[in-house]
Amino acid sequence: MSTILFDQIVFGPIHSRRLGSSLGVNLLPMKGKLCSFDCLYCECGFNADGKGDNRLPTLEEFCSALETKLKEIKGKNERIDTITFSGNGEPTIHPNFASIIKETLILRRRLFPLAKVSVLTNGSRIHIPQIREALLSVDNAIIKLDSAFDSTIEQIDRPQYPYSIADMKRNLEPYKGKFVLQTMFLKGVHDGVTIDNTTSKEVAAWRKIAIELEPREIMIYTIDRETPAKNLSKVSIEEMEQIAAPLVSLGFKVTISG
Repeated sequence: MSTILFDQIVFGPIHSRRLGSSLGVNLLPMKGKLCSFDCLYCECGFNADGKGDNRLPTLEEFCSALETKLKEIKGKNERIDTITFSGNGEPTIHPNFASIIKETLILRRRLFPLAKVSVLTNGSRIHIPQIREALLSVDNAIIKLDSAFDSTIEQIDRPQYPYSIADMKRNLEPYKGKFVLQTMFLKGVHDGVTIDNTTSKEVAAWRKIAIELEPREIMIYTIDRETPAKNLSKVSIEEMEQIAAPLVSLGFKVTISG
């Protein structure tokens, strides 16, 4: 069963563990889920649980919703740290994603010039030129990579298309020094298969690929909300600190959320 579905185009602001006061944006169905991954830990549930609604907001609906919300927050003299694209699935799936980002940057400059614009993406469309241009224009292109092994990605993230780490590395070349690498660490069992991307083999390979990808920042985190796969467990902050320590010693900025 799904845990959280966002029923508005613009919602919040809410407190984000990683981004502070975050005004959320959902470019996906209001009562359904649309994603190119089907992660075991997704707070929106499994893809199959959210097929009742396939309608996406139009560019005009988005612009109206964002401008109205920003003016409302400004009128209350409240603060937002970031406008964050996440929502009920993969935001870059929206056919007008690039235009939406352009309009967001215009509204941000006019109404909240100190706020960042962030996009949480699984990386499935980062190779498309207009998507790449849009992601490189925002403050935080936060791109998921939960393992350095194809087999583990298949277990945890369950891509709905042919996925390979080799393709991901190649597609991330233009983002070097500019993107935020995001990794979820977790343990558990699903369909009788042990899930654990914190083993010494996993962590060593993940550190190696993180160094090769040259992210501007690394965000690592663990389960915080109910997950659709029921036999998953959190990883402690202490474990994540140990995972991150060699990268920190190399000078990488690493933030950890437990």
